[in-house]
Amino acid sequence: MASMLLTSLRSSPLTSVQAAQFAKSKKTLAKSGVKNVVLVDGVRTPFLLSGTTGLLKRTGLPKDAVDYIVYGTVIQEVKTSNVAREAALGAGFSDKTPAHTVTMACISSNQAMTTAVGLIAAGQCDAVVAGGVEFMSDVPIRHSRKMRKTMLSLNKAKTLGARLSLLGSIRLAHLSPELPAVAEFSTAETMGHSADRLAAAFGVSRLEQDEFALRSHKLAKKAQDSELLSDVISFKVPGRDIVSKDNGIRPATMEQMAKLKPAFIKPHGTVTAANSSFLTDGASAVLIMSEEKALAMGYKPKAYLRDFVYVSQDPKDQLLLGPTYATPKVLEKSGLTLNDIDVFEFHEAFAGQIMANLKAMESDWFGQTYMGRKTKVGAPPMEKFNTWGGSLSLGHPFAATGCRLVTTVAHRLQKEGGQYGLVAACAAGGQGHAMVIEAYPQ
Repeated sequence: MASMLLTSLRSSPLTSVQAAQFAKSKKTLAKSGVKNVVLVDGVRTPFLLSGTTGLLKRTGLPKDAVDYIVYGTVIQEVKTSNVAREAALGAGFSDKTPAHTVTMACISSNQAMTTAVGLIAAGQCDAVVAGGVEFMSDVPIRHSRKMRKTMLSLNKAKTLGARLSLLGSIRLAHLSPELPAVAEFSTAETMGHSADRLAAAFGVSRLEQDEFALRSHKLAKKAQDSELLSDVISFKVPGRDIVSKDNGIRPATMEQMAKLKPAFIKPHGTVTAANSSFLTDGASAVLIMSEEKALAMGYKPKAYLRDFVYVSQDPKDQLLLGPTYATPKVLEKSGLTLNDIDVFEFHEAFAGQIMANLKAMESDWFGQTYMGRKTKVGAPPMEKFNTWGGSLSLGHPFAATGCRLVTTVAHRLQKEGGQYGLVAACAAGGQGHAMVIEAYPQ
């Protein structure tokens, strides 16, 4: 799957209007003695409702120009546990190109990208392909623990009698399969259940959640119809149709959404299928290079990848508050304020999660009590926030979303003439990530 995205990436220059805006831009975040790391471009397959279709590869980048490949995945297939390496070989890259796979729940491809940044900044590499892949239509399903134990013992049995005895010990309960865990290991709580509790804790109503989810779908539909989602590449599934766009964008009406029953906390919960992200198949990839190497190869970078942070907090009561904690840290690290940011892209796991984060960021009490701040963080203005849709509407292939967020910020900065963008996301385990991206002047 992932091999289908290791592609040739050429970006176009800014318009004269955007160039003029850069002439009177804010300060750059370049640091003396530190290599500039650039996003040359990013692509992704259409994000697809789980069970509908698959992925395509599009090649062209000189294979010998890539020094390293890093990919993220969450639901791992045992046969391809290092999916980055298998993808690289499947795409025809040299067997001399190292590759490794990372996993950090919903911020796995964020981790892949920042790993690439680290390799380049340290002078170990000049060009790295980073990305993420998730195939929720065919997740690995295991035998029960008792059945696995019996089968392993059967394999070791040396006599016919021992084998027959083990076979005779198998009961119907042994045949019950184990699905991939959907609950937090540390708390045994599903993310949807946690999102419902978080929404209640911050007083986020069902109406607010449905309104935000509908906003996401409407903005995604508008962006799709306006051909703004240029990172999506078409792909022909063998024996099936060509897939060229995300197929989970489905604007409904508030009346239709209101009819849905709670999905997790019943009967009084507020999180439903309509205001949650859906199971999604998809893959994404970005080409990250040192600025010097990119220019030498004739590429026109889209953006600089600047400061980033990772955060962790209580996985029970603050599981999905990563953006609230990560945003002020990355702004402080960059020497920026919330007002300096032109484009915000936050991962939308649940509408309730997004609204809870926005309310936490606007709360002096939360900032003082839990974050040790004198005042609130401040919430992003909605006119700058996820204006091309988000995970609620575009879909959320766990490990692929991070690259989509970063590529979207780069494209929005070019389209809107802004200079700074901020990506933020939550992840299982109570973790989170944020990164500042600076538009590349032409």
